[in-house]
Amino acid sequence: MDDRHHGSCLCGAVRYEVSGGFDAFFLCHCRYCQKDTGSAHAANLFSRKAKLSWIDGDDNTQSYTVPETRHQKAFCKTCGSAVPYTQMDGKLLVVPAGSLETPVSIRPNAHIMLGSKANWDDGLDEIEGLDGLPK
Repeated sequence: MDDRHHGSCLCGAVRYEVSGGFDAFFLCHCRYCQKDTGSAHAANLFSRKAKLSWIDGDDNTQSYTVPETRHQKAFCKTCGSAVPYTQMDGKLLVVPAGSLETPVSIRPNAHIMLGSKANWDDGLDEIEGLDGLPK
Protein backbone atom coordinates (compact mmCIF):
# COMPACT_ATOMS: atom_id res chain seq x y z
CA MET A 1 0.00 0.00 0.00
CA ASP A 2 1.26 3.45 -0.93
CA ASP A 3 1.51 5.73 2.09
CA ARG A 4 1.51 8.90 -0.04
CA HIS A 5 -1.48 11.18 0.06
CA HIS A 6 -2.29 14.32 -1.91
CA GLY A 7 -4.55 17.16 -0.94
CA SER A 8 -5.46 20.75 -1.63
CA CYS A 9 -7.61 23.65 -0.58
CA LEU A 10 -10.95 24.48 -2.20
CA CYS A 11 -9.56 26.98 -4.71
CA GLY A 12 -6.48 24.89 -5.56
CA ALA A 13 -3.96 27.58 -4.61
CA VAL A 14 -2.51 25.30 -1.91
CA ARG A 15 -1.48 21.74 -2.80
CA TYR A 16 0.46 19.28 -0.67
CA GLU A 17 1.70 15.72 -0.32
CA VAL A 18 1.94 13.63 2.84
CA SER A 19 4.44 10.75 2.83
CA GLY A 20 3.89 8.17 5.55
CA GLY A 21 0.97 6.66 7.39
CA PHE A 22 -1.43 8.13 9.88
CA ASP A 23 -1.46 7.11 13.55
CA ALA A 24 -4.94 8.29 14.48
CA PHE A 25 -8.12 9.79 13.05
CA PHE A 26 -10.38 11.71 15.43
CA LEU A 27 -13.70 13.49 15.04
CA CYS A 28 -13.48 16.33 17.55
CA HIS A 29 -16.67 17.93 18.87
CA CYS A 30 -15.07 20.66 21.00
CA ARG A 31 -16.40 24.21 20.70
CA TYR A 32 -13.20 25.37 18.97
CA CYS A 33 -13.56 22.73 16.25
CA GLN A 34 -17.22 23.62 15.83
CA LYS A 35 -16.28 27.27 15.37
CA ASP A 36 -13.43 26.69 12.94
CA THR A 37 -15.36 24.21 10.77
CA GLY A 38 -18.85 25.69 11.08
CA SER A 39 -20.03 22.12 11.59
CA ALA A 40 -20.64 19.56 14.33
CA HIS A 41 -17.03 18.42 14.45
CA ALA A 42 -13.61 18.53 12.84
CA ALA A 43 -12.21 15.40 11.16
CA ASN A 44 -8.41 15.34 11.51
CA LEU A 45 -5.74 12.74 10.85
CA PHE A 46 -2.63 12.71 13.05
CA SER A 47 0.87 11.36 12.46
CA ARG A 48 4.19 11.47 14.30
CA LYS A 49 6.07 9.88 11.38
CA ALA A 50 4.54 11.26 8.16
CA LYS A 51 6.22 14.13 6.34
CA LEU A 52 4.43 17.10 4.78
CA SER A 53 5.66 18.53 1.48
CA TRP A 54 4.11 21.59 -0.09
CA ILE A 55 3.62 21.20 -3.84
CA ASP A 56 2.24 24.70 -4.33
CA GLY A 57 1.06 27.63 -2.26
CA ASP A 58 2.81 27.14 1.08
CA ASP A 59 3.23 30.92 1.12
CA ASN A 60 -0.56 31.19 0.75
CA THR A 61 -1.25 29.52 4.10
CA GLN A 62 -1.83 31.11 7.45
CA SER A 63 -2.15 29.61 10.91
CA TYR A 64 -4.14 30.71 13.93
CA THR A 65 -3.83 29.40 17.48
CA VAL A 66 -6.51 30.21 20.05
CA PRO A 67 -4.66 32.14 22.79
CA GLU A 68 -3.65 30.07 25.82
CA THR A 69 -4.70 26.79 24.14
CA ARG A 70 -3.20 24.17 21.83
CA HIS A 71 -6.10 24.61 19.40
CA GLN A 72 -4.68 25.57 16.01
CA LYS A 73 -6.06 25.91 12.51
CA ALA A 74 -4.12 26.43 9.30
CA PHE A 75 -5.93 27.63 6.22
CA CYS A 76 -5.58 28.94 2.67
CA LYS A 77 -5.47 32.75 2.64
CA THR A 78 -7.56 32.84 -0.55
CA CYS A 79 -10.47 30.46 0.13
CA GLY A 80 -10.19 29.77 3.88
CA SER A 81 -10.07 25.98 3.49
CA ALA A 82 -8.35 24.03 6.23
CA VAL A 83 -4.86 22.75 5.33
CA PRO A 84 -2.30 20.64 7.22
CA TYR A 85 -0.02 21.99 9.93
CA THR A 86 2.44 20.72 12.51
CA GLN A 87 2.33 20.99 16.28
CA MET A 88 4.68 20.15 19.14
CA ASP A 89 7.73 21.71 17.45
CA GLY A 90 7.05 19.82 14.22
CA LYS A 91 6.69 16.41 15.90
CA LEU A 92 2.97 16.01 15.16
CA LEU A 93 1.38 16.46 11.72
CA VAL A 94 -2.33 17.31 11.64
CA VAL A 95 -4.15 16.80 8.34
CA PRO A 96 -7.78 17.87 7.83
CA ALA A 97 -9.34 14.72 6.36
CA GLY A 98 -11.61 16.69 4.02
CA SER A 99 -8.62 18.34 2.35
CA LEU A 100 -7.31 15.00 1.04
CA GLU A 101 -7.87 13.96 -2.56
CA THR A 102 -6.62 10.42 -2.04
CA PRO A 103 -8.40 7.76 0.03
CA VAL A 104 -7.01 6.72 3.40
CA SER A 105 -7.17 3.23 4.81
CA ILE A 106 -7.64 4.34 8.42
CA ARG A 107 -11.15 4.93 9.71
CA PRO A 108 -11.94 7.35 12.55
CA ASN A 109 -10.75 5.98 15.91
CA ALA A 110 -13.20 7.93 18.04
CA HIS A 111 -15.52 10.87 18.49
CA ILE A 112 -13.76 13.05 21.08
CA MET A 113 -14.87 15.97 23.26
CA LEU A 114 -18.48 14.76 23.24
CA GLY A 115 -19.11 16.72 26.44
CA SER A 116 -19.23 19.89 24.35
CA LYS A 117 -20.96 18.60 21.23
CA ALA A 118 -23.64 20.72 19.57
CA ASN A 119 -27.18 20.27 20.88
CA TRP A 120 -28.39 19.38 17.37
CA ASP A 121 -25.74 16.68 16.92
CA ASP A 122 -27.86 13.74 18.11
CA GLY A 123 -29.58 11.14 15.97
CA LEU A 124 -28.23 12.54 12.70
CA ASP A 125 -28.16 9.03 11.24
CA GLU A 126 -31.97 8.96 11.61
CA ILE A 127 -32.72 11.92 9.32
CA GLU A 128 -33.36 11.58 5.60
CA GLY A 129 -30.30 11.15 3.39
CA LEU A 130 -30.20 12.51 -0.17
CA ASP A 131 -27.72 11.66 -2.91
CA GLY A 132 -27.88 15.23 -4.24
CA LEU A 133 -29.48 18.57 -3.48
CA PRO A 134 -33.07 18.71 -2.16
CA LYS A 135 -35.76 19.30 -4.78
